[in-house]
Amino acid sequence: MTGRDGRAEVVELGSVPGFVVFDLPGAPLSAGGTRLAPDVSVAEVAVLARSMTYKFAALGERVGGAKAGVRGDPADRAGRAALMARFCAAVRPLTDAGRFLTGPDMGTAEEDFAPLRERRAAPAAIRAVVAGVPFEDLLTGYGVAVAAETALGGGSEGSKGSKGSKGLDGRSVAIEGFGKVGGGVAREVGRRGGRVAAISTVAGCLADPSGLDVDRLLTLRQAHGDGCVLHYGRPVMSPHQLFTEVNADVLVPGTRPGAIDAQTARSLPPGVRVIAPAANAPYTEEGAEVLRERGIVALPDFVCNAGAVIGYRSPADATPDQVLSAVEARVGELIRAALGHPAGPLAGACEQAGGFLRSWWGEPPGPPFAPAM
Repeated sequence: MTGRDGRAEVVELGSVPGFVVFDLPGAPLSAGGTRLAPDVSVAEVAVLARSMTYKFAALGERVGGAKAGVRGDPADRAGRAALMARFCAAVRPLTDAGRFLTGPDMGTAEEDFAPLRERRAAPAAIRAVVAGVPFEDLLTGYGVAVAAETALGGGSEGSKGSKGSKGLDGRSVAIEGFGKVGGGVAREVGRRGGRVAAISTVAGCLADPSGLDVDRLLTLRQAHGDGCVLHYGRPVMSPHQLFTEVNADVLVPGTRPGAIDAQTARSLPPGVRVIAPAANAPYTEEGAEVLRERGIVALPDFVCNAGAVIGYRSPADATPDQVLSAVEARVGELIRAALGHPAGPLAGACEQAGGFLRSWWGEPPGPPFAPAM
């Protein structure tokens, strides 16, 4: 079997500007989403594939991590449809052979993968619409909120978080990125009694310590996309000021890898207590160490954002409520276990995932840290 030297396999796609990265070449099955962005790179997708390896291992699944990258403009609806149709045709041999499973990631949606669902349909719940929102848009954000609440002492089985805390109830959350996942996080934070103190998009950062009106922001997002922050009626800061000016209890990195490097970790306001990532690989190794030194709880991204994987691997006839219950139970269980590690939950989850990889693959590749820039 190949690929046990820690090097990923990159498959370039000839008919489309894109590629697939297999983190564990030779694994019988690999899976992970397809990211669509004008500047998506092999290096970025490789660290995302590593995160998927650790995500499946944390969930006890003998599946290698993989990710695909396609260069294009997600906002160009007509162009995106044609581009993704060509992508599906290009990867069809890999999916038909049972080697690669893929689905939505940043810039893509479940509808983009219709040609690949003819032989392997997504569970019915994934295709459902709940309260007017595609269920796939809710899943990842739901798991992130569960993880944050567990770390703050909430959850049905208690946790090793803050003594006497009620989880997200009354807590403030800052969310980097207000796309479908960020919107899902915001909805669920509000449902659990928290308030969204800030959001950011590429157009800027909005903050209100008393809590932003999430429903209004979601309506503005439908009309203006990332420009929703410009139409809310409050002062708009630069996007990165979410990390330096917002003193929220929970920070949710939600866009590209490496957002929490050492400099950013040192700049976080003193009130930040928990990092609950919606994005994969948000930490550099140096950034994670600074967080540990500061006593900020760095939750493992590959557990926090595992909701979609749990959903896609649910029984075909599972209802949305059953999928959400499974996400709540599994993410909460894994976060509670990781919180007990003496070096912190990120180290604890990496250790647990590494142990599972050793049981079927061999010596695991290194943890999914983004490279320092």
